[in-house]
Amino acid sequence: MADNDAPPTPRLRRVKMTKYDQRGVSASKEDVHAAIQHLDKGLYPNAFCKILPDLAAGNAKYCNLLHADTAGTKTSLAYVYWRETGDLSVWPGVAQDAIVMNLDDMACVGCTNDIILSSTIGRNKGLIPAEVIAAVIRGTSDFVEKMRDHGVNLHLAGGETADVGDIVRTIDVGFTAFARMKRSEVLVPSIRAGDVIVGLASFGKSTYETEYNGGMGSNGLTAARHDVLSKNYAEKYPESFDPGLPKEVVYTGNRMVTEKIPIGNQMISVGKLILSPTRSYLPVLQEILQMYRKKIHGIIHVTGGGQTKVLKFVRDVHIVKDDLFELPPLFKLIQESSETPWREMYQVFNMGHRIEIYLPARHADAVMAIAEKYSIEARVIGRVHSNVGEKVTVKSPFGAFEYI
Repeated sequence: MADNDAPPTPRLRRVKMTKYDQRGVSASKEDVHAAIQHLDKGLYPNAFCKILPDLAAGNAKYCNLLHADTAGTKTSLAYVYWRETGDLSVWPGVAQDAIVMNLDDMACVGCTNDIILSSTIGRNKGLIPAEVIAAVIRGTSDFVEKMRDHGVNLHLAGGETADVGDIVRTIDVGFTAFARMKRSEVLVPSIRAGDVIVGLASFGKSTYETEYNGGMGSNGLTAARHDVLSKNYAEKYPESFDPGLPKEVVYTGNRMVTEKIPIGNQMISVGKLILSPTRSYLPVLQEILQMYRKKIHGIIHVTGGGQTKVLKFVRDVHIVKDDLFELPPLFKLIQESSETPWREMYQVFNMGHRIEIYLPARHADAVMAIAEKYSIEARVIGRVHSNVGEKVTVKSPFGAFEYI
């Protein structure tokens, strides 16, 4: 083709980058979803996680789930806190973070029991000594025991710990989970107009937690860490962040990890508040599903994408969230430190609840009562209306925000 016959250079659409984008992360992971769009979506394409035929036994009445996830950049904050304090107690929570990011996704399709777990830990051996690895592994077994005490059976299948300092700056903690379940028990979202939305709080202290949970989960940690913590940590621990990041988005806050702030009638350090282990809802959801599985039209794990997560699992409905929980202190701290626009806050963070259950209004009180048995606050946070196309509206004390 001659030069003058070359096709015109395509115009690039200019998109205003958020600080979250500038830090090399994405709340909605558009590039990842684009990369995998051609892959087989499994038996139930609209399910919250991929479901395969029963490859283990070949029984047409059963299916398999294989799920993988990590604690993300929460390990970087744990590293900074541990280096500052010498406190190994934050590392077991990191193991829980990685496990729960698998388990609670699987619970959204109705799988809450008899799950096999395998770990993959990559560390920089020069910075992460044996006692940290021991604390992570101990946290794994302690969490499994805790869940077993509440009727949830998890099974450890070992794993791999690799010294990969060339590619991991500090430590990366991930888990793969496998389960086999009856196809008749699979829950595929069929969210419809008329449903109410029961939210389960991400903060507080459940009956199976030993400390107050700030509600962070394992999403938005990159933003929280850099927006809240002092630039001092960039100088002390350059290994805790990507050296390619623009300096203006690295540790831009003014808080120290050991600084204590009031939460109710207690004082909690900033580091421990953000590092609160990701709460698992498996004991609660197992009981709810035992009684109301056929009544529920969808369970959404509010992770990447925050309050807009549900958009990936609905058609032609308008999700209106107009009675959310009072904003927990942790998210107030993040917003005040960062001055992040509230619209972006609701798109990045769970903002107070990490599970949404969509079902007819007549069952809402009973479902909320089950959650409250575990000291997990629950409330009807909104409703579903018919619409042409998909839309979420969040009505908050800080304004109303629409997402499509």
